[in-house]
Amino acid sequence: MIRGFFNDKGIIRERRRKKPYPDIDKSKKQTIKKIVRSEKVNEEILDKARELFILLDIEKEDIRVNTINRLNELLHEHSLFKKEPVDCIRWVSSDQVVANDYNPNVVAPPEMQLLEHSILQDGYTQPIVTWRNEDGYYEVVDGFHRNRVGKECKSVSVRIRQYLPVVVINQDRREKGDRIAATIRHNRARGKHQIQGMVDIVIELKKRNWSDKRIGKELGMDEDEVLRLCQMHGLIETFSDVEFSKAWEAGIFDDENLEGEVITE
Repeated sequence: MIRGFFNDKGIIRERRRKKPYPDIDKSKKQTIKKIVRSEKVNEEILDKARELFILLDIEKEDIRVNTINRLNELLHEHSLFKKEPVDCIRWVSSDQVVANDYNPNVVAPPEMQLLEHSILQDGYTQPIVTWRNEDGYYEVVDGFHRNRVGKECKSVSVRIRQYLPVVVINQDRREKGDRIAATIRHNRARGKHQIQGMVDIVIELKKRNWSDKRIGKELGMDEDEVLRLCQMHGLIETFSDVEFSKAWEAGIFDDENLEGEVITE
């Protein structure tokens, strides 16, 4: 049976089907279709997972946490984002998380109190960035003060059962110079670092045979800024890879002047 209506000439015309989105332009329709596609999941996998996850509820706390961590690691192995550390968050015992010995970032007491209040009210919204050191501990690369709140604030510590959320940096960034650079990048991205601490960091990297160019690239500085930090330390040998610096005023020494008088151009 044809559904339609008679026009003024008595001809049956098929009734047009209404558009699903009559008032939405083409670009918005495409966006809606993308959203619908992005929400598609494999329900069979989810149903099986739900059945298995029920078993977690009857396990002891430590077994439950360790099992969830292992599940996250297994998911991470199959993830399209396995190169991103944040794709695999682990909850580890707070006594397994230790500070590094080089972070120049210091938070003032009011800011520390604000961080504590934030975590109390909003929870942990960022994991602590770590690497697994030779002794098996999680050494902090970024998030030392989040680590402190989890250990020192009793209310937070009780709530998170003396665990801390951590991510582990990629395996190819385990050399200490790379870890130092990662810490400084995190600090500088937030605009927080101490001058004296930065001097110590640059000297440490110079001792590891990093060139000014590499230090500048990894820490987000120009070479003149690296040089000024070296100058503040007062170690002449640190300038070995710099032939001439823009930071110095060009000068000519008069060979006949035994006192070394400088005649500027």
